[in-house]
Amino acid sequence: MSEEQVRHEEALRRVKAKRDLSAHAVVYLVVNAFLIGMWWFNGQGYFWPGWVLAGWGIGLVLNAWDVLLRRPITEQDVERELRRM
Repeated sequence: MSEEQVRHEEALRRVKAKRDLSAHAVVYLVVNAFLIGMWWFNGQGYFWPGWVLAGWGIGLVLNAWDVLLRRPITEQDVERELRRM
């Protein structure tokens, strides 16, 4: 596989991951808005949707970190690790 093909595959993987993250965020917002609406219309009280918001939110933040902030492994990273061994 040529360097160009490798770069193309990596770019394609990243575009797919970003689209999946967008879908994840939209589903998070829609479902949690529904749960908050249920809580609101059933007399409020203890804010039980907070557990879902927090738990799912942690997963969403970790997904966002993986997609947006974590850089791909480069050949320089591998070479640096080989020198340390």
